[in-house]
Amino acid sequence: MTGSAAGTGRGHRLTALLLLPTTLWFLLLLVMPLVVVLVFSVGERAPAGGYQAALTFEQYLNLPARLKAFTNTLTLAPLGTLLCVVVAYPLAYYLAVQAGGKVKLMLLVLVVVPFWTSFLIRTYAWIYILGGRGIPRLLEMVGIEDLRLINTPAAVLIGIVYGYLPLMIFPIYVSLERLDKSLLEASDDLGAPPWRTFLQVTLPLSAPGLVTGSLLVFVLLMGEYLIPALLGGGKVFFVGNALVDLFLQSRNWPYGSAVAVCLVVIMLAAIAAYLTMVGRQRARDDVSLV
Repeated sequence: MTGSAAGTGRGHRLTALLLLPTTLWFLLLLVMPLVVVLVFSVGERAPAGGYQAALTFEQYLNLPARLKAFTNTLTLAPLGTLLCVVVAYPLAYYLAVQAGGKVKLMLLVLVVVPFWTSFLIRTYAWIYILGGRGIPRLLEMVGIEDLRLINTPAAVLIGIVYGYLPLMIFPIYVSLERLDKSLLEASDDLGAPPWRTFLQVTLPLSAPGLVTGSLLVFVLLMGEYLIPALLGGGKVFFVGNALVDLFLQSRNWPYGSAVAVCLVVIMLAAIAAYLTMVGRQRARDDVSLV
């Protein structure tokens, strides 16, 4: 018994030693910046800009001044994530279940190809496509006039779907690729219509990829800056745009830090609520299967 306990102790020490480099990097690159931002958020703006040591919650009391940025972010980020799911799921399903051979390879390459070009350049291209000489000009030829797309929330959503769609496709595709095709055949043999097979078999089994892709896209969208800046034209502000303004232009680091802390808290709360909802739904699905 003593030898077993000693072996267990050595195993724990070895595990701790192996995890030490990762833990140090985690503390240095994630925890420490958050601590610095938290400290800055209770400070004051220096006369020349930047940070001045203090202990005040005035910055948090001024958060309603940036309410529009939070409203846009909390509206368009979830909506953009949902649109990515709606567009990505059918394509991922086709790639994983129906496509094969060269067609499948070609489609996978086409999904990856946009990453070979700068995200900035690809977003700039949409300025032309959605501008007056792009889609609106084509629509004028068929009688639809005075349609404005650029510098609108719709343009931002289009940019979001285009920019983040691959990040949603691949997690869903991996989950569907691992799907046991015999389950689909068994459901069909038992007389279930295709829509019931999808709702009761395919969708629950692909939920891990769906959750992963949704969280990945949602978290990145909460801090998005480039798409609202270019396609929103200064009329559709995200929190990321507000942070750039506060840190680089206004040089109000304490206020910007308070906004950043609030954004992190909102993201953590939203992710926790989403994971709780998904967990409960998965538990109900497991009970129904039993």
